[in-house]
Amino acid sequence: MVHSIELVFDPDSEAAIRRIWEDLARAGIPSQSPAARPHVTLAVAERIAPDVDALLQPIAQQLPLAGVVAATLLFGRTNHVLARLIVPTAELLAMHTQIHRVCQPHVAPELMRNSLPGQWTPHVTLARRLGGAQLGRALRIAGRPAHIDASFTALRRWDGSKRVEHLIR
Repeated sequence: MVHSIELVFDPDSEAAIRRIWEDLARAGIPSQSPAARPHVTLAVAERIAPDVDALLQPIAQQLPLAGVVAATLLFGRTNHVLARLIVPTAELLAMHTQIHRVCQPHVAPELMRNSLPGQWTPHVTLARRLGGAQLGRALRIAGRPAHIDASFTALRRWDGSKRVEHLIR
């Protein structure tokens, strides 16, 4: 399993994303698990060493960071990932670059390309493994409301091997 560094939403923003997950689930669309936590992934690798947590603390001090949950996105060609774009502000992009600079020496084997500065699409995932028959309904549900003012209040290191989050404040 992968490890990642992620932005965590404030309680109101998290609740708004969870409502979309619940609306998708009620419509029979396989949304994120209620046990999952809405987040924006900033860096991903097979392994990120725990000693990076202390090094990320100064970056976490820049939070809270305002954000906007905007357009609906689809990733993939057949089994789609449904997501909402996080508007890539200058502040968000600068934080993303800082995090990559700090994490680089603490990952193995390397940071995944789709999370690298210049190649990253900031988003929050709503559903995975969507097929063609579900797409129209899923897109209508996922796009409401069209705009969510959000705030990011913490960083976390996600250990996908143990399925444990480590908050960085």
